[in-house]
Amino acid sequence: MTHFINLTLNGLASGAAYAALALSLVIIYQATRLVNFAQPALALVAVYAAYTITQLTGSYWIGFAAALIVGLVAGALVERVIIRPIAKTSQLNAIIVTLGLLLVIQGGVGMIWGNEQHGFSYAFGYVGRFSPADVFALAAVGAVALLLFLVYRFTPLGLRMRAAAFRPEAARLSGVKVGLMLTAGWGIASLIGALAGMLAGPPFISPNVFDVVFVFGITAAVVGGLDNPFGAVIGGLLIGLGMSYVSGYLGPELATLSALVIVVLVLSVRPDGILSRPTARKV
Repeated sequence: MTHFINLTLNGLASGAAYAALALSLVIIYQATRLVNFAQPALALVAVYAAYTITQLTGSYWIGFAAALIVGLVAGALVERVIIRPIAKTSQLNAIIVTLGLLLVIQGGVGMIWGNEQHGFSYAFGYVGRFSPADVFALAAVGAVALLLFLVYRFTPLGLRMRAAAFRPEAARLSGVKVGLMLTAGWGIASLIGALAGMLAGPPFISPNVFDVVFVFGITAAVVGGLDNPFGAVIGGLLIGLGMSYVSGYLGPELATLSALVIVVLVLSVRPDGILSRPTARKV
């Protein structure tokens, strides 16, 4: 029983990072119908910025704040300068550009900071069955998900962002600056991606550190439903738990395979994800 509890707690902690990255992917998908393959690269830049600031100041929390700011600004700039002009002509081209941007940014990070691993500490101690770092990860993701819900449901900004995402033409006629709302959505999503990077990056960071995390993040988004932010959180926790149980009982070499099994099982029952909305088919 103790072993099961340990695996559950570890799975929830690791799933929090997957949930945060999945959440960032879902926000952008809701707004633009694009899967942003550059999301781990934006998180990578934010984490390396945090690493540099932490080295200069000696304060983890100043670096943490810097990561969130860099993520916000980087996401907004990418949408406004790179993605928007291309997405107007072809969504497929925009998706391919995000994939290329991932490779370019990873290469640039390697040129600036080097390809070797750098030590990067956790926010809190990482010792014990359910360490303070694990508690912080779950609390941070839970707080972000709740804050997003409150913003989207109960603020004028959230109303404008939802209108821009789902009914852009009607929103323009109502005076909503749709372009600005889309840029804001990308910025918020990249800020959450930066948080995911700060949770998943330690204890060592390198230019390719988020490749596997991104695979699990997009898997979590698909499992939860690409149209549902809370589904992304549930999907991330489910992937984390599944991998933890398989690793603990069957062996760590099967942990990655378990994520694929979860996707197949969930999509066999709910093709659009766990919390997807049923849609009427026109004939």
